[in-house]
Amino acid sequence: MLSLPDFKEKQILFVRAEWGTRAALRFQNDNIVFTKDSVVVNRASCHKVFAVFVSGDIMITSRLLQKAAAHAVSVFFMRNNFEVAAPFVAAADGNYLLRMKQYALAPEREFAMARAIIANKADNQRRLLKQRGANEKEMRYWEKAVARLSKAEDNQQLLGMEGELSKRFFTSYFRDLGWYRRMPRVKPDIPNFLLDVGYTYLFNITDALLRLHGFDTYKGVYHKLFFQRKSLACDLVEPFRCVIDRALLKAHNLKQIKESDFTVVQRKTALSFDKQAPYTGIFLQAIMDRKEDLFAYVHDFYRHIMDAENPFPSFVLETE
Repeated sequence: MLSLPDFKEKQILFVRAEWGTRAALRFQNDNIVFTKDSVVVNRASCHKVFAVFVSGDIMITSRLLQKAAAHAVSVFFMRNNFEVAAPFVAAADGNYLLRMKQYALAPEREFAMARAIIANKADNQRRLLKQRGANEKEMRYWEKAVARLSKAEDNQQLLGMEGELSKRFFTSYFRDLGWYRRMPRVKPDIPNFLLDVGYTYLFNITDALLRLHGFDTYKGVYHKLFFQRKSLACDLVEPFRCVIDRALLKAHNLKQIKESDFTVVQRKTALSFDKQAPYTGIFLQAIMDRKEDLFAYVHDFYRHIMDAENPFPSFVLETE
């Protein structure tokens, strides 16, 4: 199993395969090598890579995938709209003891974990709003709202409370971005498009960490079983969404987001291929800045599942 000292040295790579070039990823001398038209563009030691995100069509070798699996490197092949089309995720699928415990969780224990996850998410949203300069009345509302989450009686009530708080959070936090409402995957405007991009990276990195620990990521505690949905990855992403939210607002304030980079056709936002790298960098850097927290959270979640005496994890976003 990957340890925190090892994970501290890991990198996340983004590879952009331009149309009209013979782009390839291959393995050579313990390095992942990226070439264009047979010319080496860059290389990175496989011992220092955790995940590779590839945008565009690219050639790969079977040896690369074999070595990636051996060195616990996940490779995600993405469409031009940043949706992951073909993930190759390194995993510890043989951890049957963990999966037996995961499948045997009592409903009341699952719900207790779900409440803790959403309360953690809401508290981090409260912290962001405080950093944003929310008034005392708004802060009192959020403090009471976080406390109310612990009194939710069932999963449906918890879903409703989370939805209400998220709507309130987005409206206030992104008020300077011309915010309308959150519309996942629809991408009607630039803020929604960029949130989808950031959340996609965060989700797949979280899923890769869970898989390396041996979890069945289709079996969640808050998000229930649904065909082809990685519910557990959806669960553990929740407390960390604030990392992406803050990165988006920071990019807006620094004027890193340029409307001319985007096109909107029939309320569908797209980003030109040659403009992808800067926006990818915004979110991957934000995740890398918190990668140790993310690893610790997943690892502590693993320890809690294996033995309920171990405390349930919490991620506290520092805003001071």
